[in-house]
Amino acid sequence: MAFTERSAATRSSILAAARKLLIERGYEAMTIRAVASMVGVDPSMVMRYYGSKAGLFSAAVDVDLKLAAVDDPPVERLGELLVRHFLARWEGDLSDDVLILLLRSASTNPMAAERMREVFETQIAAFIGRVTGADDAAYRAGLVSTQMLGLALTRYILRLPPMVEAEVDDLVRDIGPVIQRYVTSA
Repeated sequence: MAFTERSAATRSSILAAARKLLIERGYEAMTIRAVASMVGVDPSMVMRYYGSKAGLFSAAVDVDLKLAAVDDPPVERLGELLVRHFLARWEGDLSDDVLILLLRSASTNPMAAERMREVFETQIAAFIGRVTGADDAAYRAGLVSTQMLGLALTRYILRLPPMVEAEVDDLVRDIGPVIQRYVTSA
């Protein structure tokens, strides 16, 4: 389906409204009607672009970890670079809020959990495989994910004071070596 410049703006507004509802009130509150009402369009317009609530959810939590930005890193600094990269992604703009939304939703929503598995497979495991060439890249990526998701959970969702107050450089210093070990000698 070809979209015009005007329809691109409408699609963008619909996604922004869906994300806002997801962040503020969760999946159940993100109805087609509620999103359409926020944007000021007919619900059929939301259906036209996204097909269903599931399609809208999938588009709203489309996550790009931007691991290509960590292009050909020196393997001996990979742990440090990954921790710094993930912290930069989480502490950024609205698209970064989608990462937290996906993490928050994955434990209770099967679609979010499936999307998280897709991100793991297509982005994290693929990246680890590309930069290390390891036969067990998926396993190593799983170990990396335990640390990074744990950091995200404690810093951004549970908001544990020592993790919230920690400086980025301190987190990189303390978590980077753990990630390095997982990546290079798991």
